[in-house]
Amino acid sequence: MAVSTRLPAPPARGLLRRASPRILPASVSVERLPRRCLAPVARAVPGSHGIGGSPVPRRPLAPADAALAAPPSAASSASSAIDFLTLCHSLKTTKRKGWINHSIKGPESIADHMYRMSLMALIAGDLPAVDRERCIKIAIVHDIAEAIVGDITPSDGIPKAEKSRREQKALNEMCEVLGGGPIADEIKELWEEYENNASIEANLVKDFDKVEMILQALEYEKEHGKVLDEFFISTAGKFQTEIGKSWAAEVNARRNQRCGKQK
Repeated sequence: MAVSTRLPAPPARGLLRRASPRILPASVSVERLPRRCLAPVARAVPGSHGIGGSPVPRRPLAPADAALAAPPSAASSASSAIDFLTLCHSLKTTKRKGWINHSIKGPESIADHMYRMSLMALIAGDLPAVDRERCIKIAIVHDIAEAIVGDITPSDGIPKAEKSRREQKALNEMCEVLGGGPIADEIKELWEEYENNASIEANLVKDFDKVEMILQALEYEKEHGKVLDEFFISTAGKFQTEIGKSWAAEVNARRNQRCGKQK
């Protein structure tokens, strides 16, 4: 059987269809498009006609970078964040009342206390089934409500349940200032976990709270020539974790050694 070697003739020129250029909205800058998108482009001009003769609607011009800026909620989110952080400023300026009651000059702030607790969570050795990152987060937020209610101590004579109620109310107010949402919910969850001593991470951070306090007491004894027995007595036997017990024992040993040298 003979095989034809003739190739089919190309279609007539008049039958070739040109690809219609793509129409871009006037608000989109061609310079910002990826190279692969820069095929023949026709910009739609407000008031002109697009494909098929359809009129292109006129739209008011936006600021130069409005189309490429953050989402519409960004401005309100930034405002809420700065409002929240401004509220937290008092954590840096409010001095811990226990030291004020003992006439310590220039005592640490609430934020100072929480910061060193966060460092404790960071440097603690690896512990089975303990989420280090969660410990750091709990340490950061555990006293956050004191930005509103202040540092309530046993010397104030306020029942524990009432103290917790005030702090819970303050925390809710702070989370409203933040604008709610998942981050606010996480802050509430972390605070409640600590308040209820509801996890191994909360147990550990509770111990760090006490260790930080007695370490600070030891430092103030050295700096101010004070005897701050109250802080060591109130924490004795109340540590829940092995690392808490170990670190507290080290602080007490250093204090006893110092006291022995002074005698």
